[in-house]
Amino acid sequence: MHNGEFKAVVFGIFLIMEPITGLIESRKVEVDLPIVISTWNFSEANLKAWEVLNDGGNILDGIEEGCTVCEELQCDGTVGYGGSPDESGETTLDAMIMDGNTLNVGAVGCLRYIKPVMRVARKVLDHTKHTLLVGEKATLFAESFGFKRESLSTNSSTEKWLKWKEGGCQPNFWLNMSPDPNSSCGPYTPDQFKDFDPAKHGNNVEWGRFNHDTIGMIGIDVKGNVGGGTSTNGAIHKIPGRVGDSPIPGAGAYADSEVGAAAATGDGDVMMRILPSLIAVEAMRDGSSPHAACQKGIRRIARKYPEFVGAVIAVNLAGEVGAACSGIAEFPYVVSSKLTGAGVLRTVKCLQIN
Repeated sequence: MHNGEFKAVVFGIFLIMEPITGLIESRKVEVDLPIVISTWNFSEANLKAWEVLNDGGNILDGIEEGCTVCEELQCDGTVGYGGSPDESGETTLDAMIMDGNTLNVGAVGCLRYIKPVMRVARKVLDHTKHTLLVGEKATLFAESFGFKRESLSTNSSTEKWLKWKEGGCQPNFWLNMSPDPNSSCGPYTPDQFKDFDPAKHGNNVEWGRFNHDTIGMIGIDVKGNVGGGTSTNGAIHKIPGRVGDSPIPGAGAYADSEVGAAAATGDGDVMMRILPSLIAVEAMRDGSSPHAACQKGIRRIARKYPEFVGAVIAVNLAGEVGAACSGIAEFPYVVSSKLTGAGVLRTVKCLQIN
């Protein structure tokens, strides 16, 4: 064990976290574990993770099982197969899972033709030295473990794509192209006579729960292991090949067993630039409560992107939970623990960003 690594000793329902060495200040935290928190009102996913943890299971197993339930249920049409078709009409998937003990990550991006994307991310974590696999080669990786290749499109996702095409391909994610992406479909060619304006990113895309979302799940098991994970089918009508924040450590989620964990949801292209989950974890490391840490993550984004729509959730080693959001009235999330009970839906009022 390295300096500052924590030893977990369980007495009944209390977990005492003690530094192995004397090189950092000693502290004891009494916590009623396990605990799991997830974004939005995806209660079924949270309850599945809680079932695993309440039976003494590992946090990584809980996250894998919980997120997989959301993929199978196609939560809000924004998680799993059959949602968020890209410009070509294809659904692709992103996911990640992070071990707070080692900081190792398993992630996949723009995964094609494989439905259980979280289970593939877990294979990356458990069986490779890599962090992120993407695209068709990630599909081949999944097939090597026996995952079935099949279409991720459904009648519903195809209908959404056709309606989008009929509406002039609005909204979309192109800038400074000809013909004008704000009024026409492609194919596009670069417009040599316009200056790039990063402030216009996503200016015609209305972000929200049903057109772009993620299940983010974080928690601590009974032995004090901390983990985090995400799963999504990304931004609807994205440019083919796009990978969002969900499989990016520090953006979609971050976990450190010395501190706690955080997860985020919203405009992934923005969150990859700011890393709100990492900001929240580091704020807790510096002594902020989970609620204040989440607010710091949201406010950091709002400095550059005041119209940002999204949220951050967090949990610390004391089992304290926090959340913050912007761009909507309030944000729902689900908590399961010995203290709260299973599948408790909470809401937080969002920050008013001037």
